[in-house]
Amino acid sequence: MARRKAAVARGPFHATPVFVKSAHGALLTDVDGNVLIDLAAGIGVVNTGHTAEAVVAAVRAQAGELIHASFNTTPYESYVTLAERLNAAAPGTHAKKTFLANSGAEAVENAVKIARAHTGRAGILCFEHAFHGRTYMAMTLTGKAKPYKYGFAPLCSDVYRAPYPYAPGGLDAQAAFKKFLDVAAVQTMPSQLAAVIIEPVVGEGGFLPADKAFLALLRQWCTANGVVLIADEIQCGFGRTGTLFASEQLGLVPDLLTTAKGLGGGMPVSAVVGRAEMMDAPVEGGIGGTFGGNPVAVAAALAVLDLFADPKFLKRVKELGASMRRSLEGFKKASAKVGDVRGLGPMLAFELVKAGGEPDADAAKALAKYACEHGVVVLTAGSYGNCLRLLPPLVITDAELAEALGVLEAGLKELR
Repeated sequence: MARRKAAVARGPFHATPVFVKSAHGALLTDVDGNVLIDLAAGIGVVNTGHTAEAVVAAVRAQAGELIHASFNTTPYESYVTLAERLNAAAPGTHAKKTFLANSGAEAVENAVKIARAHTGRAGILCFEHAFHGRTYMAMTLTGKAKPYKYGFAPLCSDVYRAPYPYAPGGLDAQAAFKKFLDVAAVQTMPSQLAAVIIEPVVGEGGFLPADKAFLALLRQWCTANGVVLIADEIQCGFGRTGTLFASEQLGLVPDLLTTAKGLGGGMPVSAVVGRAEMMDAPVEGGIGGTFGGNPVAVAAALAVLDLFADPKFLKRVKELGASMRRSLEGFKKASAKVGDVRGLGPMLAFELVKAGGEPDADAAKALAKYACEHGVVVLTAGSYGNCLRLLPPLVITDAELAEALGVLEAGLKELR
């Protein structure tokens, strides 16, 4: 840790003091030989498990053939194959095309560029509690100021923000949509908007699933006003919620969809998938990048898609989500410290609250610390920092999950 402090910039935060040496499935082994159960999955990246055999084999085979060429210089077939498979997998029966990049933030930046090129408009409307990345447009779209925007002003212009369509116990979709329209008509005008971007399930902001009826109204409004609807599925996509994309469960067919994290099974790759005519709006050379769609990362992504092609995989994921929710609802019944339990499938979070229901970020930190000290890695989340989010690798065993949840249950009893 002293070496890290001396050599590494302060900015990259680490949630635990654990220095990992190896990982397999849902287990981490640190440099001292301690084994921990992972409920973070590298922030929702290794959905198919740490060092999944199929992914490792694909990476090794590809590294021996072609590590890098740059698709902008000499194209290669695997990039095209991944684009074809993502086009087929994304929601909607319309013609689609795909652009590959490296990170979620890059995917968001390019989705905004594509929307602006297609519409000739500038405005982007986003939502409270959002997290879209750390590059400048993605950071501007993000809802939380500190630490993500702190000290980095000025931010991007032509960005507007509406309340997110979620409420504990259920949402009045019509009333929520009225608030959205107030923002769209008062902060800006529909004729000035290029896009609306929404996370179908909010990630860093606390695992808020969007209301299905609201999304239907939003889809109709965007179509009627020529506004591009972007679904940011960077954290909630690739099986994390029990379907390949969360939009499928929520009845949403976006114009553009961003995906990353779980797509590469641990390798850095992201994508924008969208309507063919929109994806072709930027001029040739208008979007791109040296490393986007790297051959090794693409090989990993194709292996991940193969794993999800097995119906048994997602069936198990749905069972996992149901089991996790039962446990968290049990936490809520047993402890007054637990507030809202929410999420979709095995993408779940629970709030820590004070006696009056106010957010208790200190309790969330204390519980995460207790978990780490007892062999479980879990992350906090939420705009107020008072949620514990559960993002286990989707291959976690029943025994591993039970042990990890047992640690959290014991930790809750220790909270004062």
